[in-house]
Amino acid sequence: MNGAASERDNLILAAQGGDQAAISRLLAVCQADARRYARRHCQASDVDDAVQESLLIISRKVGSLKAAVAFSSWLFTVIKRECHKLLRLTSRHAPLPEQAAEQQLERRSDEALRIDLAHALESLPAHYLEVVLLRDFEELTIAEIAGRLGEPQGAVKSRLHRARELVREYLLGPDH
Repeated sequence: MNGAASERDNLILAAQGGDQAAISRLLAVCQADARRYARRHCQASDVDDAVQESLLIISRKVGSLKAAVAFSSWLFTVIKRECHKLLRLTSRHAPLPEQAAEQQLERRSDEALRIDLAHALESLPAHYLEVVLLRDFEELTIAEIAGRLGEPQGAVKSRLHRARELVREYLLGPDH
């Protein structure tokens, strides 16, 4: 074990014991790692808040940490959780992409939607159109489609998923 790791372990042990100076020093030592990790898991505007909140949580709960060797993974888990929490808070105000898509489709008349859907299906390559028709119009199961086409079920699922994505892109594209 090198000197820096040993010093950090000693700080963790002292912090676990409630030594306030050790807690402050430990937070200062791990702040750079915390910021680096938060930059990978948070939106840029949330990095400072996530690090600050995470270090506050660490300072309050370090005494409950069972093993000093678990500190780094615990720190990163706390940061990741804070990043996700901040993302949830900011995304509450803006409609989710799924909701925006539904709203866009709901604004169209039934007739316009039927026409757009027909055009979307016509735009599909034949091998995608085939699985959509078998699944959504003939209502065959994935196993039945795989049997009829002589292909593995996984390939059929993948093709169906991609076909539906292409239809969705067509319906929600810039022209609509």
